[in-house]
Amino acid sequence: MIKNKKMNNTFTQTVGALLLALASSTPGIAWSASAASATVPNAQLIRQGEYLARAGDCIACHTAGTKGQPFAGGLGMETPIGKVYSTNITPDKKAGIGDWSFADFDKLMRTGVTKHGYTVYPAMPYPSYSRLSEADMQALYAYFMHGVKADPTPNKAADIPWPLSMRFPLTIWRWAFAPTPQPYKTPATGDAQLLRGAYLVQGLGHCGACHTARGVGMQEKSLTDAGNTTFLAGGGVIDGWSVPSLRNEHGGGLARWSAAEIAEFLKTGRNSHTASFGAMNDVVAHSMQHMTDGDLAAMAKYLKSLPPSNPATPAFVADDKLGKQLFSGIVSSTGAQLYLDRCAGCHRSDGKGYDKAFPALAGNAVLQTNDPTSAINIVLSGGAVPATRTAPSALTMAPYADIFNDEQTAQVVTFIQTSWGNRGTPVTAAQVAKVRKVSVPVAASQTEATFAAGRHGTFPPMARKPHLKDAPQK
Repeated sequence: MIKNKKMNNTFTQTVGALLLALASSTPGIAWSASAASATVPNAQLIRQGEYLARAGDCIACHTAGTKGQPFAGGLGMETPIGKVYSTNITPDKKAGIGDWSFADFDKLMRTGVTKHGYTVYPAMPYPSYSRLSEADMQALYAYFMHGVKADPTPNKAADIPWPLSMRFPLTIWRWAFAPTPQPYKTPATGDAQLLRGAYLVQGLGHCGACHTARGVGMQEKSLTDAGNTTFLAGGGVIDGWSVPSLRNEHGGGLARWSAAEIAEFLKTGRNSHTASFGAMNDVVAHSMQHMTDGDLAAMAKYLKSLPPSNPATPAFVADDKLGKQLFSGIVSSTGAQLYLDRCAGCHRSDGKGYDKAFPALAGNAVLQTNDPTSAINIVLSGGAVPATRTAPSALTMAPYADIFNDEQTAQVVTFIQTSWGNRGTPVTAAQVAKVRKVSVPVAASQTEATFAAGRHGTFPPMARKPHLKDAPQK
């Protein structure tokens, strides 16, 4: 699962665009579509709302990086027609949503229509939020009204030139592609854990916003798994990272992962198969690490239940011949020599890495497709796994953009993509040059604070192990 805070190629791509998009007018805190009760909700409801806001990763899009105030908006998101900015969703009555009733909040979340009557840009994945239950929507509203500190940061106008800035095409888009809003009701029959996982993945988690392919109208080709194998079968490229399949399939999906390993990855950003990178780091740091083990297990079970989009894709079959040759100093290509000199110290000559410290390359799902974008970007930009509460070691791989030229990068990535049984494709210098234009070197050290500095909610601080201050580098 992969969701960096900047979006770069569709309105709706979000490694986590969440909650509201635009601000406000009429006063009153309401707990039904017509009421105007000013009663402060109980602490349990607010706490539940915070949990849901974390599950939805609201803060990733509605906070302007580590220097922005929590939920005060201002994060720029690139679209094909210009940049849009996330909005202030704090309870400030002038800049935020402090004057929104529950009916206003619910309408925007389910339909993408503001209280002023216009449709928001679908960088906010309201097609996914439309299926939230009434109870969860009430809890979210309670949290944003009473559990978030009001902040007066003004909203930024979109950097989209006229006439492209006109709003009426967004209404047409909504009519064409958004589902009919319908609050979720738990079915009377079925596997309760599987149903819970589907609810979280399809709704609040809005996983399809990144992991489902887009149509000609930049809409998600499918919002659920009903009657199709397109849902979560992999998206496009976001900020120089290709978005993989989350289905139980070979060739880039989760077929080799157990449900327990999926849950472990969501919680810690690492498992014995891989480590998180790019936008998925934000998802792990802001969102998934805060979820209960029960909810993570439910999501994992649901993902494992999704059949492959292409059943004919062959499975990875390990081949240890090359690893033995490298271990013996036998080098057959420039890419192999570069790997042995620069990469094998951490990832080993057999490509198996060191469990959850340095991820395996042999069999890594990212290296089993014909899209080498992520592999190229990791070499150029480096990689980082954020420190989390249960995995406090922040591990960083240094970038090689200033060490390898385009041809050398292509050689080493080709070697990695096609060695040890990996089924990826060779890489050209032209492909590297394209990714180099958007690659951004990782910070020298990635801690939880790097992703969520100052972002404290109503949850009490958890006891945590000391962070490793000196992250090992390659």
